[in-house]
Amino acid sequence: TPVCQQYQLHSSPAAYTPDCSETSLASLNKAREAHQADLIIGVGGGKALDAAKLLAHQNQLPVVTIPTSAATCAAWTALSNIYTEAGAFQYDVGLTRCPDLLILDYDLIQTAPKRTLVAGIGDAIAKWYEASVSSGNATATLTIAAVQQARILRDILLQKSATALENPGSEDWREVVDASVLLAGVIGGLGGAQCRTVAAHAVHNGLTHLPAAHDTLHGEKVAYGILVQLRLEEMVQGNQLATTARGQLLQFYKTIGLPKNLNDLGVGNITLAELQQAATVACNPQSDIHHLPFPVTVEQLMAAMVSTTVDTVKEQAMVDS
Repeated sequence: TPVCQQYQLHSSPAAYTPDCSETSLASLNKAREAHQADLIIGVGGGKALDAAKLLAHQNQLPVVTIPTSAATCAAWTALSNIYTEAGAFQYDVGLTRCPDLLILDYDLIQTAPKRTLVAGIGDAIAKWYEASVSSGNATATLTIAAVQQARILRDILLQKSATALENPGSEDWREVVDASVLLAGVIGGLGGAQCRTVAAHAVHNGLTHLPAAHDTLHGEKVAYGILVQLRLEEMVQGNQLATTARGQLLQFYKTIGLPKNLNDLGVGNITLAELQQAATVACNPQSDIHHLPFPVTVEQLMAAMVSTTVDTVKEQAMVDS
């Protein structure tokens, strides 16, 4: 590029394909060695940025992230997810620091499909529903600050997302992009281990093991996962607040186009065995689902996964009786 030429910087492009996997990372490391790179620049979506961050982390190099959509907060988090070459989630890696520089170009973000921002909203709004559970009764100042930021993030998204999506490039649109990419990333940095992901991301991880779910975006799976988490809180705890929250989210999802059930995710025709496979992955011993304040069985999770749109008014009546 002209800027690189101006400062006599020599770049060498490399792709993370087929996925942000151990094999791809090994290939990228070879490319880094051949180029003798002293800086990693990640350009693209969440997986490209995760690969760039992890490559930099493994080699103790600075990293710059340039997101091409607002579909995730990967550009600003100290975390990378590793998948199989087929796209199934394997594990995540905590990094020692956030990216050294994030370049958020609104004009570039605006060229991405509308669906990517909708997915980013789904991924970001999960911060409240997960952090408010995983933080428990934490008293650490930064944890409390992170949870409150997550609440503010939720409110911004609930209030401004519909208008933002109708008016790309507007002030509301920029605020929603900032919330989805920047504020969502900051919450993870502030809260750290005390503001972990919980059931919503665990459900996402389970769904990645189903080939039929690979056509949906990360944030779309996570958004559906929030409903599953709330459903678990209703079913296992009899939590009335969870019922109310699910009703609010169902209306919000309908307005902006987030998936409310398996059918909306394009996996309404999966077999019972496939549903069980996804639930089993989501309930594995290392899963974040165990940050819920109650144990969850595979059978309970399966029941929650197929009942995300059950009538909230009837559920409330059953709880009250």
